[in-house]
Amino acid sequence: MQYHTPTSFDDAIAIAAQADGVTRFLAGGTDVLVQMRADILTPDTLINVKGIDGVKDITRTPEGGWQIGIAVSGAEMTEHPELGRDWPGVVEATDLIGSTQVQGRCTMVGNLCNASPAADAVPAMVAAGITVTVSGPDGTREVAVEDIPTGPGKTSLASGEMITRITLPPRGENGGDAYLRFIPRTEMDIAVVGCGINLRVDGDTITEARVALGAVAPTVRLVAEAAEAIIGTTLDDAALAALAEAASAACSPIDDKRGTIKFRTHVAGVLAQRAARIAYARATGQKDS
Repeated sequence: MQYHTPTSFDDAIAIAAQADGVTRFLAGGTDVLVQMRADILTPDTLINVKGIDGVKDITRTPEGGWQIGIAVSGAEMTEHPELGRDWPGVVEATDLIGSTQVQGRCTMVGNLCNASPAADAVPAMVAAGITVTVSGPDGTREVAVEDIPTGPGKTSLASGEMITRITLPPRGENGGDAYLRFIPRTEMDIAVVGCGINLRVDGDTITEARVALGAVAPTVRLVAEAAEAIIGTTLDDAALAALAEAASAACSPIDDKRGTIKFRTHVAGVLAQRAARIAYARATGQKDS
């Protein structure tokens, strides 16, 4: 195995473009190092990106959004004094990855590129409308988060490409987001179902919404029908019922030892209702309910 410590993204991309066999980037390492120790994966090329300038930074964009460095840990996001006020759902979702020890190293980009359908950070990222900058030998492109995973353990990144930046849009006025998951245990488990919701209100009426589900399909699923069910409503009982129905209808999960198809489909609707209530309360300035 060849181990590299580039000091720029250009160098990292050049190394990846010239590498043969399996290449992995190391930012937090909570996936790749575990896979290596378990003999699940042995990269031919391992590229440590932590020495690249800016990868640990959390900064405001000129438009009022946020840029998150690719090696920013979950703990650093949680401890940031302002990020969680704008995007509490995104921060809370990232905070659910692993244990306290894992939180000190895990990253949103790692959670995204590991491409697990049950990833906790990803439904919240999709609901928030986050984009990532993908850089490679042929240049740079902006990609919506939902277009990165293509299946369990697979992404749309081409050979030599890597994510170099995460961009959260401006929160704006009267918006709120939330992420909830169901797990068999009280903590440190993998989501049986996850749901991220982001919305905006005008007065008491929802004018914008995005609903994303995790662990109910091969990739995290952005559900337009679920968003449409609550747009134009005050999140009354009828809207919540329509939301649950649309969320459940979007599911195509599997049966396994952690949950049946019937159970996951039902829980998706329940979690969508609960997450919507929290996001709505945040958007309207109420206490989370």
